[in-house]
Amino acid sequence: MAVSRFNVRTGNRTELVDITDKVGNVVRNSKVDNGVCIVYVPHTTAAVTINENADPSVKRDILMELNKTIPFNDGYSHMEGNSAAHIKSTLVGASVQIPVENGRLTLGTWQGIFFCEFDGPRNRSVIVQIIGK
Repeated sequence: MAVSRFNVRTGNRTELVDITDKVGNVVRNSKVDNGVCIVYVPHTTAAVTINENADPSVKRDILMELNKTIPFNDGYSHMEGNSAAHIKSTLVGASVQIPVENGRLTLGTWQGIFFCEFDGPRNRSVIVQIIGK
């Protein structure tokens, strides 16, 4: 089992950052041939997801629809003013799991792993745990 942590610096209020290469490096350095990779985001206003990373318009479309569905100002009672970020984080989720085969992530051809910023810009962290042999 291997655990690693890396930082992500976001530059916008909402943003999807492709972290596929960073996670892939952690997997390769773990020397685990077969198992599972868990990617976890320890933040209540951020998330992680897997989606298409070939066409950047997909990221824009996802953020556009999330921001339309969960607007920043909608009469929320949370005093910090970031309730929309908490809701988006809850809906997208704090972790993903990816099988590891032959020392590599088994993502589909067009899939990538994205850190989802919903309350930026900020310095964030991502925890990656590799379980296997």
